[in-house]
Amino acid sequence: MRVVVAGSSGLIGSRLVEKLEGQGHQVVRLRHGEYPSSTTDSATWNPAASKIDLSRLGPIDAIVNLAGEPIGTTRWTATKRQKIVESRENGSRILVEAMSKMETPPGCFVNGSAIGYYGDTGDEVVDEDHESGEGFLAEVCIRNEAAAEKASAFGIRVVQLRTGIVLSKSGGILKKQLPLFSIGLGGRLGSGQQYLSWIHIEDEVNAIIFALESQISGPMNLTSPDPVTNGEFTKALSNIMVRPSFLSVPKIALDIVVGPEITREMLLVSQRVTPEKLVLNGFKFQYPNLEGALRNLIAG
Repeated sequence: MRVVVAGSSGLIGSRLVEKLEGQGHQVVRLRHGEYPSSTTDSATWNPAASKIDLSRLGPIDAIVNLAGEPIGTTRWTATKRQKIVESRENGSRILVEAMSKMETPPGCFVNGSAIGYYGDTGDEVVDEDHESGEGFLAEVCIRNEAAAEKASAFGIRVVQLRTGIVLSKSGGILKKQLPLFSIGLGGRLGSGQQYLSWIHIEDEVNAIIFALESQISGPMNLTSPDPVTNGEFTKALSNIMVRPSFLSVPKIALDIVVGPEITREMLLVSQRVTPEKLVLNGFKFQYPNLEGALRNLIAG
């Protein structure tokens, strides 16, 4: 296949590009930059200015959109919130508009969303049929998915990737936790009873390729079949690293450090999400359980 990837330099995108190319597919990286500027293996776009031109690239089989303003890096000021929303909604919108103008649109549009779509669901087991939740992240996902879904009007198969917490030593939550756990300062967040829906980076990338190569459409949860509580995650990680994890970070401390919004919607939110569509369509997880995933990553 010839696949355009937006967000190709991120944690997921960089590994996806590497794996696609390793399997013999041709990847066109969509980068932020001066417009227009396209070659056979890269193109530029400016989502904020609604500028892009895919017609210069020639035939394309699929587009994967993983681009967007980072969510958990800084406090959610009004400016940060606007960037988070607009980077995703505008990015999806202008990609759809560009595809609609192509002589032969790609057959598939795989769009990055998140399990934030469901909001806080407590102990309830959630699959792709669950309704949307409340909160800022739910709003971001709803608006992003609505913009992407418009591609279906042009005969393009649309897949909405509702990704959970991606485990990787190269970034994300695990990269931040490993140094603390290695010196015995790891601990659960709040009560530790909130559910955490995770996925190994290799299963994340393999699932995206699975979506490209199959006929799946609509929302697809990218989480392992083994969601765990924060307390269970903490215990598993400390056992594998042979370090104590007696500490607990109270909500008030999290509020002070990262802000109450990130605490509520990211750190203490409970989401027990299952990958029903992946399982029903025959996807095989390399790392279906947490202990195996952590051991692979920490040993790697």
